[in-house]
Amino acid sequence: MEVDVKQKTAAPVVDEKELRRRIIRRNDYVSQAFIDGHTPGSDTKENDSIIGPGVAQSAQQAMNLREPDGFNIGAAAMPDGGVNNLHLHSTAEVLLNWSGTWKMRWGADGELICDEGDIVSVPTWISRGFTNVGGSHGWLFTARGFDNTGDMTWGPLVLKEAGNHGLFRTLDNQLIETVSGDTVPEDVEVISSLPQAESDRVRIWTVEQMQQRVVRHRDLNWSSQPFRCHELPGGGAELAMVIGYGMTEDRDQVPPVHSPHDFNLAWLRAVKDEGMLQHRHGHSQVLVGYRGTWLVTLNEGDYKVATVLYPYDTISVPAGAWRTFTALDDQAQMVVVNSGHGRVRLEWPPETVRHAEDKGYSQ
Repeated sequence: MEVDVKQKTAAPVVDEKELRRRIIRRNDYVSQAFIDGHTPGSDTKENDSIIGPGVAQSAQQAMNLREPDGFNIGAAAMPDGGVNNLHLHSTAEVLLNWSGTWKMRWGADGELICDEGDIVSVPTWISRGFTNVGGSHGWLFTARGFDNTGDMTWGPLVLKEAGNHGLFRTLDNQLIETVSGDTVPEDVEVISSLPQAESDRVRIWTVEQMQQRVVRHRDLNWSSQPFRCHELPGGGAELAMVIGYGMTEDRDQVPPVHSPHDFNLAWLRAVKDEGMLQHRHGHSQVLVGYRGTWLVTLNEGDYKVATVLYPYDTISVPAGAWRTFTALDDQAQMVVVNSGHGRVRLEWPPETVRHAEDKGYSQ
């Protein structure tokens, strides 16, 4: 969803009611059921559809915000030893490790360890799963491409095990729990696994190839001048790119993951009272709180509204709206997700542009 802000003379005004609708606190997330929800080891996992329907496999699925951002935001959480079984996606899936240590699994025997703060871009059309191996409760956020992320395809062993524990899923997205007294209607077809001929065509990814799609938090390349406002008081945020060029204005920054995802993703950090000064752009945007707290202010002049972004919270910012991000402590970090494959062209107030030009900075 994209608006050309350079041709749009008036920015949308977000009132208090609309801002509250777009804020999703951690305590608001609602867990969803998957086909392996009764399988031992997977029966303790939580799956949340936060923005958009995600890939929840229940007709009664709940989502916090149904917003056509061009991508979906969800979450998966589970205790130590919890397992998410191997499955396929046809659209981009990115895993953001907010807490814990996870073993990422793919294909027949691919494995790597993902530590807290790491981000993994999983290729489409390969089987993937993950296991919490950190000794405590773990949390992954997920970002997936498109408004409709498509379905999940499970392996034959996963479906067989689910059936052994009385859980079936029909083609019209109904989860049937025979252990609770439900019966599978005779005229309803249940899902099956990927045909063998299709399975044989799935690409094999080596550990070395997958490592190139893991962006370690410890290895982030932070730019201290990513935006035109970087020398102005309050404009001292730093940006580390993860997927796509996104909204950086530092001509020397290069993202570690280039392939199209239908969204771009980056880390933003700042010390207290610094951040991004007032700006806007024509892409839908989601903020995900990681560490510390941020003051998020929308609109301009007498119409400003504000809220605090805490760790694990998410905020959806509409395309074209003016926004300002200010760190409220020295450890403030968040992930910023914007719609689209390409660059996000930022629009700044005239005084910010003049200051940047006086300092010799230009886009």
